[in-house]
Amino acid sequence: MRHEREIMKKIIASFLLVTAAAFCPLLAQADVSLSVSIAPPPLPVYAQPPIPGDGYMWTPGYWSWNANDNDYYWVPGTWVSAPFVGALWTPGYWGWGGGSYAWHGGYWGTHIGFYGGVNYGYGYGGTGYQGGHWDHGAFNYNRSVNNVSNIRSVHVYNSRVTNVTNNRSSFNGGKGGVNVQQSKSDEMISNMPHKGPTEPQANHESAARTSQPQRASVNHGMPPVAATPEPGKFNAPNVSAARAAPAPRGNSQPHNSQPRQSAPRGGGHEEHR
Repeated sequence: MRHEREIMKKIIASFLLVTAAAFCPLLAQADVSLSVSIAPPPLPVYAQPPIPGDGYMWTPGYWSWNANDNDYYWVPGTWVSAPFVGALWTPGYWGWGGGSYAWHGGYWGTHIGFYGGVNYGYGYGGTGYQGGHWDHGAFNYNRSVNNVSNIRSVHVYNSRVTNVTNNRSSFNGGKGGVNVQQSKSDEMISNMPHKGPTEPQANHESAARTSQPQRASVNHGMPPVAATPEPGKFNAPNVSAARAAPAPRGNSQPHNSQPRQSAPRGGGHEEHR
């Protein structure tokens, strides 16, 4: 009887894997959607807006490229409703190679993959994600790095993240970039079934592309809308603008270190960088 139960478990597990593959089209993280000869600007400093409610996942802001304007533009960080239970967001990143900077798009999956070692903050310190985890169908938020003080949820905990860096580079490799290589486990994760950005995320990026103040040549690396409470909410009351970067503390840290993240007063969120 026990042997039969073990066989049944294996059958169910195989079925779930096949189902996941059917509903999560395989995207190769190595696929490049943009290639630019100019390095993207440093990541701006901004505060994370409060979470809209349970089930939302933080997706960091990033610089994208508009070939028509020959310019970078800032896509604000935002809270996105998880597309399925167990979903985790692996941010995209710029990587130097072959004489240009290539954009590797972000994706949804059940594991956090490689995102170039770029320190996006708010739990994305360069490798993995320290902002929370799924447990019994609910996402548990680490309030030391997330602005979740506005919601009443039993799915909140506090786990301090104490690494420090002064590096705000937005790309991997090359001069001034983050010096982190993809591991074998990262390669395995990139080959697992996963999905690209949701429709609200795509619309969010499109709205940033058509907003002139978001262009790097206009805002000089200080976008007026650095983060939003939800995709496309560029005029919401709690939109976050970029701030001046804090003065470096002592000697610069290695490129692959992570930001110091601790629970600030009354907010439960860290300021990016």
